Amino acid sequence: MPVLRHVFAALLLLVLVPACPARARGDIVLGMSAAFSGPTRGLGIELYRGAQACFAEVNAAGGVHGRRIVIRALDDRYSPGPAIENTITFAEQDDVFALFGQVGTPTATRVLPLLRRYQGSDLYLLFPLTGAEPLRQPPYARWVFNLRASYAQEARGLVDNFVRQGRTRIAVLHQGDAYGRAGWDGVRKALARFDLTIVAEASHARDAGPEADMGPQVDILARGRPDAVVAVGSSEACAAFIRQARDAGLSVPVAVLSFAGAERLTELLAHAGAAAGRDYTADLALSQAVPSHDDPNLPAAAAYRRAADRFAPPPPPTLVGDGYRPLPYSLAAFEGYLGARLFVEALRHMGPDPHPRLLPEALRALAGQDLGMGEPVAFGPDSNQALTRVHFITVERGRLTPLHDFTRWRK
Repeated sequence: MPVLRHVFAALLLLVLVPACPARARGDIVLGMSAAFSGPTRGLGIELYRGAQACFAEVNAAGGVHGRRIVIRALDDRYSPGPAIENTITFAEQDDVFALFGQVGTPTATRVLPLLRRYQGSDLYLLFPLTGAEPLRQPPYARWVFNLRASYAQEARGLVDNFVRQGRTRIAVLHQGDAYGRAGWDGVRKALARFDLTIVAEASHARDAGPEADMGPQVDILARGRPDAVVAVGSSEACAAFIRQARDAGLSVPVAVLSFAGAERLTELLAHAGAAAGRDYTADLALSQAVPSHDDPNLPAAAAYRRAADRFAPPPPPTLVGDGYRPLPYSLAAFEGYLGARLFVEALRHMGPDPHPRLLPEALRALAGQDLGMGEPVAFGPDSNQALTRVHFITVERGRLTPLHDFTRWRK
């Protein structure tokens, strides 16, 4: 009879407690709401492809403790409304293990209150492609784990380098939303450390394309007589501004934050330059959250390229026929690969019975480890950000190359 009672209790539990599809003993499912269409789709698609390269490699070797890792991707078009809807779907219908790789400040910041709403479900956001401060500060930082350096750190690196070269009159072009203001505020605070202020500023619409009229913005910034400009926007908007600024005679260095997408920006500028018979990529600096995937001294870069070559992950299935041409390698994909590597290591640390509530402890246990980048993971009791180093690149002879110093722009 005792045995029968135990069997009955077990059967009753199975009836009363619904299965959790993403958290049961099958696949580990991550929910990724990102821009898979629209002007910033390149970032979402490449971030997804980089993560998939890592997970495909792990899955081919048997998974983590025998469990495969899969990404369930939904397009939010870089728009807050769909991002909120997708997150609710992930939490309430798909019951994903975690959110992964949100792309952009306007979307990620609007999702933050949902993390508090679902805190009883241990819903965490892992490695979003944004450097916005709200994801790193109370009250929401406890539910977000970041891979990359913040926009404030990127802006500080750019400002410090320009000021060292005597370029102290810095103007800012920024997207008219939370992302743009985050970059603007980073530049403002970085300049304040030298008792300097922004000499001119102008904003543009979030959906500004490569043919947008940036004439008014160019005029506003030029009146401030800057000796450098920091642009905080998408690749399309930044390309439109740079092209029109050069045509108007504003020849000072232009620095662009990482979210612009270096590959797409240089492609747009090269195309416009070929048509105009001039080099629009001259005097361009781009801050980056990850180092070059071509760096021969980085084991992580070599591992990423091997995985990308072997598995060549396609864009999300919903984009079949969209016409997007995946890049062989990209900075966004390398970032996605590194975030996936961190998640895999955290899963291994959790053991054969992983649960989302174990994520904070598992990720912080990776503190001090090197993913093969020459930089230790910086997670700690007061830090949910893995990397702090900012990298810089420029364009030389049509190719993205590391920028180790700014002395070429000494005044």
